Amino acid sequence: MKAVLCKAFGPPESLVMEDVPAPEPRAGEVLVDVHACGLNFPDVLMIQGKYQSQPPFPFAPGGEIAGTVAALGEGVEGYAVGDRVFAGIGFGGFAEQVVVKARALKPVPDTMTLQQASGISTTYGTSYYALKQRADLKAGETLLVLGAAGGVGLAAVELGKAMGARVIAAASTAEKLEVARKAGADEVIDYSDGELKEKVKALTDGKGADVIYDPVGGELFDQCMRCVNWYGRVLVIGFAAGDIPKVPINLILLKSCQVVGVFYGAWSARCPDEAADNFREILELQQQGRIDPLVGAEYPLAEYAEALRCLMERRAIGKVVVNVR
Repeated sequence: MKAVLCKAFGPPESLVMEDVPAPEPRAGEVLVDVHACGLNFPDVLMIQGKYQSQPPFPFAPGGEIAGTVAALGEGVEGYAVGDRVFAGIGFGGFAEQVVVKARALKPVPDTMTLQQASGISTTYGTSYYALKQRADLKAGETLLVLGAAGGVGLAAVELGKAMGARVIAAASTAEKLEVARKAGADEVIDYSDGELKEKVKALTDGKGADVIYDPVGGELFDQCMRCVNWYGRVLVIGFAAGDIPKVPINLILLKSCQVVGVFYGAWSARCPDEAADNFREILELQQQGRIDPLVGAEYPLAEYAEALRCLMERRAIGKVVVNVR
């Protein structure tokens, strides 16, 4: 089978496509024919050796997949060959087949394409965990979402609206802001001029946002700390800007606010039952039409480098998906 492998840390162009032996499912595992692989920023970090957990060489990037069941390992029940399934797998999705533990798989609803399903495990899983468990977002509160047209940002906009919040979407271009508005944002802010704090204060009568969702980091994080409301919560999602900011702890004191870490992968491993409950609720929202995962760009497997570049250069709108088959 074909697989795209990382054999040494470097840029996307350093990856190689090769023929490798097909995996075989063991007891409790399922062999999946991968049709689509959703990309996330950790994929970019992982191939450069910058992620907090690194698989051994060689490895295929691609942390979430959707496809069809090809074979069942011993003892697996509830699935049949040909079933449409999706899963978050951490890495390995840039391959024609993967082996997945049966308990990690979920059936793809009839209301969802395989491309959509390949891109919801990390984005919607992260954003719902952030807003529900970490921020305890309440109906009527104001939610500010940075990077609001990217994968996790757009999921946060949709989920925030579904949870009853007033959503302010912030991004760097008019095109991205229009996407966020169509996803349900009540207000939009272009922060390319460096005036995020002033614009948020103007939209909130000087109070600031109750919850701030920040997957960007860099200098925007400091502005977030200066436009968070009293008792507000600033969610640390990631650092797409590249720079890891320092926390001005005097502002935490002055605002009586919280800076809250969001590590979805570790939480879902520690609390699998809660994570499963979250995903049941996410899929219910999708079937009710209250969220609609956006696939903004699709690439064939042979164009893996360009797909990763789309993320690295922050050109992504919605989800970037690699069609493996």
